[in-house]
Amino acid sequence: MTGHPDDEEHAMVTDASGPDTVGGDRPGPSLRVPRKVAMASLVGTTIEWFDFFIYGTAAALVFGKLFFPSASPTAGTIAAFGTFAAGFLARPFGGAVFAHFGDRVGRKPMLVWSLLLMGACTVAIGLLPSYGAIGVAAPILLVVLRIGQGFGVGGEWGGAALMAVENAPPNRRGFYGSWPQVGVPLGLVCGTGAFLILDLTLTEEQFLSWGWRVPFLASAALIAVGMWIRLTVAESPVFRESMETKAAARMPVVEAFRTYPKEILLAAGSFLATNATFYVGSVWLVSYATTTLGYDRTEILAANTALSASDIPMILLLGLLSDYVGRRRMFLAGMGLLAVFGIPYFLLVGTGNLALFILGGLVVQACRSAVYGPQSAYFAEQFPTRLRYSGASLAYQLASILGGIAPTICAVLVAWTGSLMSVAIYVVGMALISLACSYAMTETLSRGLLDDPRAPQDATAGRSAD
Repeated sequence: MTGHPDDEEHAMVTDASGPDTVGGDRPGPSLRVPRKVAMASLVGTTIEWFDFFIYGTAAALVFGKLFFPSASPTAGTIAAFGTFAAGFLARPFGGAVFAHFGDRVGRKPMLVWSLLLMGACTVAIGLLPSYGAIGVAAPILLVVLRIGQGFGVGGEWGGAALMAVENAPPNRRGFYGSWPQVGVPLGLVCGTGAFLILDLTLTEEQFLSWGWRVPFLASAALIAVGMWIRLTVAESPVFRESMETKAAARMPVVEAFRTYPKEILLAAGSFLATNATFYVGSVWLVSYATTTLGYDRTEILAANTALSASDIPMILLLGLLSDYVGRRRMFLAGMGLLAVFGIPYFLLVGTGNLALFILGGLVVQACRSAVYGPQSAYFAEQFPTRLRYSGASLAYQLASILGGIAPTICAVLVAWTGSLMSVAIYVVGMALISLACSYAMTETLSRGLLDDPRAPQDATAGRSAD
């Protein structure tokens, strides 16, 4: 498969030299460049998502007790998940601000600033006194810092994804674009693993008094490493060429919404179930399984760590597969299977058997990986360079709003109905919405990255997988 020989293809091909080819007899970029950028995107994204996810684990395990002690256990859990959701409400705003400057100034500077903001808020949470020390100011400050986390991570995905995709060979954008995606499960592995180690080595009293703070404070060292790596990576060659031709939009976010509303909304809808079920499994189930279903906390933390680790090869493999069979087909397969398996999954979880819990989790994660692996390339290929950060980020972050409030919705549904099946029906409903949006999207595999993604395709420019 080769991409369409447009100007952006030329920019990517001529940015670096080397003996590699990207299709036919055309010379391609040295693989050293995309590999370095992909690895830098992976490391930085892992650190950002580690910071974001340790909050979710802490919300499930301790925040209800420390910051909402006067509430009942159920109300405290819902309140803690509410603060978790606050970060997601902030993500579209962060995505819009970072996207504006990312399409005007560059992808690289935004990745540096998003990492700094995330790190500062995470360390501050680790230093935050509890309700018992400063009263109502504690949960208020917790929400403010969580909003700061959400604002920072809102700008992360678009920049990291585009740096990887825009530096990749045309016929391997799905694969290289999957590397920053791996930062999500790897960040969760590190975050959940950190809490698992603390759970195994500390008493309950130690964990509640100071142990939970350790991952938040350790983030300071990780941020320093991430900053060093990100500062060594050059700006995207596609964006540099766009700036040289003075093609930057004055108000890229506004223009993206005005020019590509259908693409943004369909992309957001296609990602809805993937995003939501991720937080249902990694956050809400940690609380519900240990408090209601009788699972041991250590076992659930270990199971979630292992399940997140299994995501890593699946995301890379399915991202690569999308370079052969098409992005849209991968989305349809993943969401179709999730819609079918949603109810059986929660039946397995409800058995209280850890092996069945893991088996169900593996199937659901395969469904999500079919979307998450090719997502960077698919979303990037929906928009032209001058609006790509804005369009891709807005689609991703709009979906994150409903995804982020999923743990709160699950807690409310179970409190209202008393049945785990209400959550199963909720998940199936989201999968059907994402399936419909994926069906309405356009395949981009044979088209590559065009100045106008909706322009007519050259009939000879590769094969369509639609």
